[in-house]
Amino acid sequence: MLTPTSTYRLQIRSEFDLQRAAALVPYLHDLGVDWVYLSPILTAEKGSGHGYDVTDPTAVDPDRGGPAGLAALSEAARAAGMGVLVDIVPNHMGIETPTDNAWWWQLLKEGRTSRMAEAFDVDWEANDGRIRVPVLGDGAGELDQLSVVDGELHYYDNRYPIADGTAHPGDTGAEVHERQHYELVNWRRADSELNYRRFFGVNSLAGLRVEVPWVFQESHSEVKRWFDEGLVDGLRIDHPDGLADPKGYLDDLRSLTGGAYVLVEKILEPGEKLPTDWATEGTTGYDALADIDRLFTDPAGEYALTATVPVDPFHEMIHGTKRGIADGILRSEVLRLARLVPTEAGLDAGAAADAIAELLTCFPVYRSYLPGGAEYLADAVRDAQVRRPDLEDTIAALHPLLNPFLEGDGEWTELAQRFQQTSGMVMAKGVEDTAFYRYSRLVSLNEVGADPSIFAIDPLELHRRLLERQTDAPLAMTTLSTHDTKRSEDTRTRISVISEVAEEWAGVLAQLEDLAPIKDPTFAPLLWQSLIGAWPLTRERAHAYAEKASREADLSTHWTAPDEEFERGLHAAVDAAFDDASVSALLTAFVERIRQAGWSNSIGLKLLQLTMPGVPDVYQGTEFWDTSLVDPDNRREVDYDARRQVLTDLNFGALPQLGEDAHAKLLVVSRALKLRRDRPELYTGYTAVVPSGEAADHVFGFDRGGAITIITRLPHGLSQRGGWGETTVELPAGRFTCALTGASVSGGTVRAADLFSTFPAALLVQEDAA
Repeated sequence: MLTPTSTYRLQIRSEFDLQRAAALVPYLHDLGVDWVYLSPILTAEKGSGHGYDVTDPTAVDPDRGGPAGLAALSEAARAAGMGVLVDIVPNHMGIETPTDNAWWWQLLKEGRTSRMAEAFDVDWEANDGRIRVPVLGDGAGELDQLSVVDGELHYYDNRYPIADGTAHPGDTGAEVHERQHYELVNWRRADSELNYRRFFGVNSLAGLRVEVPWVFQESHSEVKRWFDEGLVDGLRIDHPDGLADPKGYLDDLRSLTGGAYVLVEKILEPGEKLPTDWATEGTTGYDALADIDRLFTDPAGEYALTATVPVDPFHEMIHGTKRGIADGILRSEVLRLARLVPTEAGLDAGAAADAIAELLTCFPVYRSYLPGGAEYLADAVRDAQVRRPDLEDTIAALHPLLNPFLEGDGEWTELAQRFQQTSGMVMAKGVEDTAFYRYSRLVSLNEVGADPSIFAIDPLELHRRLLERQTDAPLAMTTLSTHDTKRSEDTRTRISVISEVAEEWAGVLAQLEDLAPIKDPTFAPLLWQSLIGAWPLTRERAHAYAEKASREADLSTHWTAPDEEFERGLHAAVDAAFDDASVSALLTAFVERIRQAGWSNSIGLKLLQLTMPGVPDVYQGTEFWDTSLVDPDNRREVDYDARRQVLTDLNFGALPQLGEDAHAKLLVVSRALKLRRDRPELYTGYTAVVPSGEAADHVFGFDRGGAITIITRLPHGLSQRGGWGETTVELPAGRFTCALTGASVSGGTVRAADLFSTFPAALLVQEDAA
C-alpha cells in the first residue's frame, strides 16, 4: 500500500478545475507536498462549489475537468513523484435537479417497482407508495402552477418525469401530478413528513443504499477505473456514519481498490476510538485539530471567560439543541424510526417517538457500530431515563430493540440499523450547526470534532496523546483547516490569545455592546471574537458571516423565519465596525494588542501539526496567513502566483520576520514538508523534549527520531513575564541545524532565549543522523 508523508487539499470546481490543478503540481512539489488531495470530482449539480451533491457517480465532472483533467493531474503528479488522494461521497446523491440525475429521474418515473427503488432509501409505506418531494412554495394554489410540457411535469423551472400512460390530452398539470409515483409538497413539510433519507436536513441530498451489492458496484464503477488505470492512490470517505454498514462498506472498498490507502471523515468525541476492525488508516484529522488547538489556550483565562458570557454549561446546552433538532428538522427521521417499532412491543406510538427522540438526544457520540459500542447506547438509555422518568418504561422496552445483540447473538433489524444512521445526524446538526454558534466564551474552541467545554490541554497530556497517535494511528491524517472548519487556523490562533487577556476582553466586549449593540448577549461575543480573529476583512465578508452565524444559532433569528428587526441591528453593528470611528478604533487597538502573539501561535501550531505523528494535510492556501471564517468564506480563490514568488524568494532570501506578509508561515510550511518528505528516517519515533526553568510552561517540543520540533506557547503571557529568563530545554548529544533559520545548535542543555532568539519555533535536524 502506498502511503503519503503529507497531503495538500485542493477544492476542485469549474473556476479551478483539474487542468489548473495539474499546472499547480510543480509548485506543490517545490513546497514539499507528497500527495495532492482533491475534493469530490464526480459529476455534481451544475455550479456546485463543493462537489458533495453528486448526480452521476459514473463519470468525472466535465465542469471540473472531466476524465482528461484527471488524467492530466495524475500524469503531472506521477512525473513529480507524488500521489493522488480523492474525496468520494458514498452516502448520498444530489437530487435538486432531477433531470441531471438519471437514477433519481428513473425512480420518480417508475416508483417502487423501479430498479432504483433499491438504490435510494425510501419509506414507501409512509405515503401510500409515493415519494414526497418538498419543493412547493407557500402561496395558495401552488399545484395550479403545474403544467405538462414536452412529456414532463413542470413547476416553474423545475422538471419532473411522467409515468408511462398517466398523462392524457386535456389533463391539467395537477391531474397528472395525482397519478405520479411522487407527490410535490410544500417545502415546510419536509421536516416532519419526508419519506426518503436525506443527508442531515438537506432535502436536495438523498440517501443512497451502498450496502446493496449492485448499488455499490455501479456507484463505484468510476472509482474502480481510477485504481485499475493507476490514476489515483487513495480515498477520503465522506460521512461514513450515514451508511447502514460502514465496516462492510470499507471492506468492499478495500477489495475494489486492491487495498489502497483510505481515510474516513469520522468525528470522534473525546476518548472515543475508531472501530479496530475498519479497513482504514484513520480519520481525516479533526481529532488532532481539537487536541493541539488546546495547547495554545491559557487555562488561567477559563474562569473569567466563562463569567463573561451568560451561556448554559455546554453539555446542558447541547441536550437542548439536539432535542430541538430531533423535534424539528429531523422529526421525519424520528417518526420513521417509531414506525419501525414492532407492534408486539406494545408501545404507544407517541410515547415511542418521544422516547426515541430523547435517546437520540442523549446519545454521547455520533453513532455506535453494533455490536461494538453498545456501551454508548446503554449510556444514552440511562441518561434518557434520568431526564424523562415519565418515559422510563418505554425507554427500557426500546433498549433491546435498538440493540438486538444485547442478550448475545442477535440479528440486525432495520430499526437498530437506522437508529445508528440517525444519531449522527442529530449530533451534527444539534452540536456543530447550532450549539457551536451559541456557546461563545472562546470560539476558537468551537470546531468540528471538538468539545468546547474542554478549555485547554496541558503539555504532559498532549505528549501522551501524541505518543498514542504514533503507536495507534501513524498514518491517520492531521489537519488545522478544512472546507468545513468554522474558522481557519490563523483565525483561531489569534482568538486563542484572548484566553491570555480574558479580563481585558470582558471590558472590550462591554464597550462594544455600548457602542454597537447586538442585543443578544450570547451571540455578541461570538460575532466580535470571529471578526477580531479575521480582522481586517471586507465589509461584505463580515455581513455574510454575521447573517449565517446568527441564523445557525437559531435564537434571535432563524433561517426559515428571519427576525428583520434583530438582523437590522446586527448589520448596523457590523457596519459600525467599519464606519464608526470609536468602534473601529476599539477593534483595531485590541487586534494590535494580540496580533503578534497570534502570529507566534500560528507558527507554533503549524510546525507542531506538520511534524507530529500522523500525515499532515495543508488546506489550500494556508501556507500563507489565512483568516477565513465558515464556508463559503474558506473556499475563496487562492493567489498561487504570490505564493510561488515568495517560495522562490525564500530559497534565496533572508530569514523573514513575523509580519503581515505571511512569508514566515510559508517558510515553516515548506521547510517542514520538505524535511518530512525527503528525510522520512528522521520521523520514526516520538520522545518528549523536557523544558526546565521559570518559563517552562511556554515551551513544547518533541524528538521524532532525529528531527526535533520545539515551539513557543502562550506567547502573550511570556512577554508579560519578561521573556525566557534562564528557561532551558534538554537536547540529545550532538550537533543540530535548524531547518527554519539555519542556526547551528549544540546538544545538551540549551537556553530557550538562544533557541528562540530570531523565531518563535525551531525545527532541529541532527547533523550526524543516519
